[in-house]
Amino acid sequence: MPFVNTKEMLKKAQEGKYAIGAFNAENMEMVQAILAAAEKMRAPVMIQTTPGTLKYADPMVFAGMVSRMAAAASVPAALHLDHGNSYDLAQYCVRQGYTSIMIDGSLLPFEENVALSRRVVEMAGDLPVEAELGTVGGKEDTHEAGVAYTDPAQAEEFVRRTGIFSFAPAIGTAHGVYKAEPKLDLERLSEIARRVSVPLVLHGTSGVPDDTVRACIQRGICKVNYATDLRITFTRAVQQYVAENPKAIDPKKYLGAARAAVENRVCELICVCGSDGKA
Repeated sequence: MPFVNTKEMLKKAQEGKYAIGAFNAENMEMVQAILAAAEKMRAPVMIQTTPGTLKYADPMVFAGMVSRMAAAASVPAALHLDHGNSYDLAQYCVRQGYTSIMIDGSLLPFEENVALSRRVVEMAGDLPVEAELGTVGGKEDTHEAGVAYTDPAQAEEFVRRTGIFSFAPAIGTAHGVYKAEPKLDLERLSEIARRVSVPLVLHGTSGVPDDTVRACIQRGICKVNYATDLRITFTRAVQQYVAENPKAIDPKKYLGAARAAVENRVCELICVCGSDGKA
């Protein structure tokens, strides 16, 4: 079906009290795995790339690859810039065919974050823009920060002044691998959801218990991001294949094993999000 943006899928998720799984891809095999899982589970899906990934392969590569694969799929699929770190990168991704954009000015002072986010919204036109206030902890590419929780009143002002389509609050999650089970501020999330009408996004979800993710969805989260989880799944599958087949020299063999492992994991995470059967 046609390559889509995220407006309709996120609005439906918000109304239906489920979330869209947003999965970061690093290469062709991960894109294939995510789309195959979405087909199998009959789920709408978002494929994401970070600035670090886009240094490895230009946005035109991912836009070309994902748009062609999505056109051949029977479920809605979108391509999203995750943690866009500059206006120029956001603009370039729009020009290359991305259908959803995040601009992350969360490390900037409030007024500068508002100004940057608003500027990207105006540039993107009809494309949906996501932005973050407060900081999700840990490290995403070169973006590293401690957790700074989102103030609900400030969140309301931020969404109103920027005109963003979706909003990523900081409620205690972190990027990367957790050293202990994360403790999320669910009451803060509920208060933000009472003040903010746009779809809410959960970042740093890899390692968050499934029941906690579901609780966040019931409190207003409409998009759930997974990155580290899939990287770990992919890498471990490659390592296992090579360990079991030390003479293997065909990349299709070990990358194929990793692709299958990621597909299975994405199927599981789609069920956590409750988006299975929603395509």
